[in-house]
Amino acid sequence: MKIDIEETKPINGVKWKIVTLTNNQGMSVTFLNFGGIITKILVPDKNGKLENVVLAYKNEEQYLTNPGYLGAIIGRVAGRIQGASFKIDDKTFKVDDNEGIHCLHGGTSGLNNALWEIEPYQSFNELCVKLSHRSKDGEGGFPGNLDIEVIYKLNTRNQLTIDYIASTDKKTPITLTNHSYFNLSGNAKRTIHDHEIAVDSKEFIELDEELIPTGKLLDVSGTTFDFRNSRLLQKGFNNDFYQNRLAGSGYDHYFVFEHKQEEQIWLKDKESGRTLSVKTNQPGFVMYTSNNLEEGLELTEGITEKYLGVCLETQGTPVSLHHHNFPSIVQNENDVYKKQTIFTFGIG
Repeated sequence: MKIDIEETKPINGVKWKIVTLTNNQGMSVTFLNFGGIITKILVPDKNGKLENVVLAYKNEEQYLTNPGYLGAIIGRVAGRIQGASFKIDDKTFKVDDNEGIHCLHGGTSGLNNALWEIEPYQSFNELCVKLSHRSKDGEGGFPGNLDIEVIYKLNTRNQLTIDYIASTDKKTPITLTNHSYFNLSGNAKRTIHDHEIAVDSKEFIELDEELIPTGKLLDVSGTTFDFRNSRLLQKGFNNDFYQNRLAGSGYDHYFVFEHKQEEQIWLKDKESGRTLSVKTNQPGFVMYTSNNLEEGLELTEGITEKYLGVCLETQGTPVSLHHHNFPSIVQNENDVYKKQTIFTFGIG
């Protein structure tokens, strides 16, 4: 069990830190203090071969633009805020409109562009690194000074835990997530067409033509969105169902968890034998199958292409800012935002 910390060459005059957590089974997680970006997760396949199961750019400089948000911490608000505005206590706040007239993933000053302070520590069977950052009042148009901690933990059971903790001095919306693109084939040698996934959800939120959630819940029954029993992702990589068509022949939708199962998401690549299960206290997640991922960017293995990874963005939904039939993401001054997601890697 060890924690290694190195530095990049200067990028825009700043050296970023590269942190690697390695457990006794050989699994390792590597991330940058810039954006908290996860660049590598090495886990064994059914033959014991260690390979990377997340997409990462070949050159760190590419993270300065990072159009696909590869591996990054996302916030203050993960997802799309309709019209880049919202109301709190009858006061309207205008935030960055970085995707047309809408705000995507916290805008241009989102947490994916922050340089985080890091503090490594270790318990008996767990390696931990706390990342800390203050998002200042008015940054990106959001109210309140927001003090954020994100803790990456790796234990001896090949579990990566991400804890999110935040407090504010003014009411403000917050929902944080991680935007890693998983590909269990290892080293991105195949697309995710043959990945099987099961999801503890019977409803998802409808999207409109601009990928903005309408606030309408749709039943998954009889659709390509029914993952209550395991099915291949490729079943939705077409235009047969209008919601798949709107998302670019795939998925970019928020699923509401029933929380009937101990783990809310289960993913498997049959050929490699790798599995990934996800347990969270978040109310749902966005599944994005890289339908609109910019193509032709150089990765550590290969180049970006459609359907090369799947994002499992556990989070609250910004649709609650305009449709109040969903759990609110607005945090009060005296409350503490506290969320957790556990990624368990295995063989099955």
